[in-house]
Amino acid sequence: MIEFLKQPWAWYVAGPLIGLTVPALLIIGNKSFGISSSLRHVCAFCMPANIPFFKYDWKKEVWNLFFVFGIFLGGAIAINLLSNANPIEVNPKLARELADYGITNFNNLVPQDIMNWQSLFTLKGFIVMIIGGFLVGFGTRYAGGCTSGHAIMGLSNLQLPSLIATISFMIGGFIMANLILPFILSL
Repeated sequence: MIEFLKQPWAWYVAGPLIGLTVPALLIIGNKSFGISSSLRHVCAFCMPANIPFFKYDWKKEVWNLFFVFGIFLGGAIAINLLSNANPIEVNPKLARELADYGITNFNNLVPQDIMNWQSLFTLKGFIVMIIGGFLVGFGTRYAGGCTSGHAIMGLSNLQLPSLIATISFMIGGFIMANLILPFILSL
């Protein structure tokens, strides 16, 4: 059974399972699927009530915190129990291109060559980790949600803002991956 779980699931299995979370959440309690809102709930729990943005009844959304904790816990279990000793399989053409940028270690899902403490104090690492993290957070807040909330929940509810946000995420991802990131990695 564990060997079955170690294999990637086909799109026609994983996709519907993700898609079924939308009606399940709506049927169970008229809840919306999204991950980025959990940060607001955590801050509302931890921050003093004199900050207007965090002045709301976050306890009504505690289910979202359990949901996010479940994602974290599931990831931790998957890494420890289902991890594969073999390196990540990367297309040879992509591996050659990444080698030009100094990325040669494919032992983890995150490239250790640029995502480590030593790299954080370089220009390339600072741009990728700090500025990139800030832009992701800013974009999530500016768009009113994250990719999972807009692309899974918003599109399922036929919301025009979610369609616009999802199209923008895709265009931004294409530009970043094909134009900006190669420049940053060549620094």
